[in-house]
Amino acid sequence: MKYEKLAKHIIENVGGKENINDVFHCITRLRFKLKDESKANTEVLKNMDGIVTVVKNSGQYQVVIGNHVGDVFEDIIKVSGFQGSSAEESKEKSGIFNKFIDVISGIFSPVLGMLCASGIIKGLTSLLVALNLIENTSGTYYILYGIGDALFYFFPVVLGYTSAKKFKLNEFVGMIIGAVLVYPSIVNLTTTKPIYTLFSGTVIQSPVYMTFLGIPVVLMTYSSSVIPIILSTYVGSKIEKLFRKVVPDVVKSFMVPVCTLLVTVPLVFIVIGPLATWAGKLIGAGTLAVYSLSPVVEGVLLGATWQVFVIFGVHWGLLSILFNNIGVLKYDAVISPFFAASFAQIGVVLAVMLRTKNSKLKSLAVPAFISGLFGITEPAIYGVTLPRKKPFIISCIGAAIGGAVMGLMGSKAYMLPVGILGITGYIGPQGFNREFYGVIMAILISFVSSFLIMFAIGVRDEDTQVEATKSKKENSSSKQEILNSPLKGAVKALAEVKDEAFSKGALGDGIAIEPTEGKVVSPVDGIITTLFPTGHAIGITSDNGVEILIHIGMDTVELEGKHFTPKVKQGDRIKRGQELLEFDIKAIEEEGYSIITPVVITNSSTYLGVIETDKGNIDYKDSLLTVMI
Repeated sequence: MKYEKLAKHIIENVGGKENINDVFHCITRLRFKLKDESKANTEVLKNMDGIVTVVKNSGQYQVVIGNHVGDVFEDIIKVSGFQGSSAEESKEKSGIFNKFIDVISGIFSPVLGMLCASGIIKGLTSLLVALNLIENTSGTYYILYGIGDALFYFFPVVLGYTSAKKFKLNEFVGMIIGAVLVYPSIVNLTTTKPIYTLFSGTVIQSPVYMTFLGIPVVLMTYSSSVIPIILSTYVGSKIEKLFRKVVPDVVKSFMVPVCTLLVTVPLVFIVIGPLATWAGKLIGAGTLAVYSLSPVVEGVLLGATWQVFVIFGVHWGLLSILFNNIGVLKYDAVISPFFAASFAQIGVVLAVMLRTKNSKLKSLAVPAFISGLFGITEPAIYGVTLPRKKPFIISCIGAAIGGAVMGLMGSKAYMLPVGILGITGYIGPQGFNREFYGVIMAILISFVSSFLIMFAIGVRDEDTQVEATKSKKENSSSKQEILNSPLKGAVKALAEVKDEAFSKGALGDGIAIEPTEGKVVSPVDGIITTLFPTGHAIGITSDNGVEILIHIGMDTVELEGKHFTPKVKQGDRIKRGQELLEFDIKAIEEEGYSIITPVVITNSSTYLGVIETDKGNIDYKDSLLTVMI
């Protein structure tokens, strides 16, 4: 086993086999569901050869490996003997949104590679037709298109398996439910004359072609659909669980599937399928309505934020909309502008690779560029751009420009586009048209603009930067801005904050405090530039132009202002030591939120450096940060 040693170290440092509820993988990450995340040695894993980084989000403990994650996953299974999900629930608290992301990623991750492969084959077939190299009536075309389209047409069967596995339903029952949805004899009924039509003239118009025990059945087009099969397997898992309790053990192996299918499948056709399909159509119509308000603005926002969504693992929620739109509308124009982001990322990485004199950074940039070219950007994000902040920000700017171009040109994806070969996913029934050329323009502009900006700015190699910073700090003539502590409590490194945006320094350099008193005071003389309505975060600009963000707790925005009492308002002029806010530590912690508070300099990249206090505990009048201006 090639990765046996790495696999053993990973299992050991996630708390051992007994701490694992479930493990699966996507293109670059091992995704663990742990019973207790506190047992995992995150810092050990992050510094381990063969691991890019660790991300904790959406109820998952994600170990980022890279392109060879599948091989590592296989060795983990072999080494641990781990075969499936434990019945014991994880101790980690998880909100509705986290559960949703976990479900979506758990269902789609196992088939993402095949989705990419099928999309590429289908796109290349369309390309051959568009170039008049083959006829769309030839046997060659039918075979190639069949290879590319089979997964999409029989998507309910495939998702029947993955969603059944996720919901702990018998996987073969899930596959049969999906197969019945696309069963030819039932599908062919839609070619006959309907008995009558429900909701005629609306987006959810539904003809009735048959009845079941006298009950009208609304037949939908379930091929390529997403929502109906996911909901059906979820309901089926509950029905199966019920029959497992009442069916005698001696006949359970075949009678539980019999009873589950006989109850679930009619329910699917009569209730679940129509409701789910209508929901899918409404989601498709709703997303297009939002898109139609301003495709350019939507493209800018999606392009600029897509890589941030990837970091936190919440891009799955958006991809589910793309899958739904392709299934319902046969194309997606809303989410597809994300395609520009990977090209902006590799444009920056190429500039870093060419400009850096740091051999270690260059060795990271080369494979990151190659994998990013094929749509796998995690090595580029975690290994090259995000740790250096400016490159990551530049890549977001380049992606925003590309997203704007795609929005302007009305570009549509007809299948999941991934990497350079994903360009073929934008070839529609009309072949090479304005929309397709818009994609080519977008990725070129994203790549070139990101490359040029990064190349012009240049790369300050880490060792050189450290020495330069030291020299400037030691220069007695340097101007300094000293920030007093806005809180009383225990000092923590920013890396200890359980939020990648803070711990990776994406929002700026700084420090964190675990407060022992529910009061925030001003660390400088200045102005309140931002005060969130929820009271959980304050932005201050000092008289010397230093921009400070004080974020009380993690995810405390969800409290919607409860337990926070602001003493100032946005725009107020403040003095050092002036009370700004009160908050109830005990109440916030009882609600299940961490109270650790980052204090960051959001414009730290414009200064020579930020020096942190070396104290373990701090009071209001103590110096917390020194900004070298």
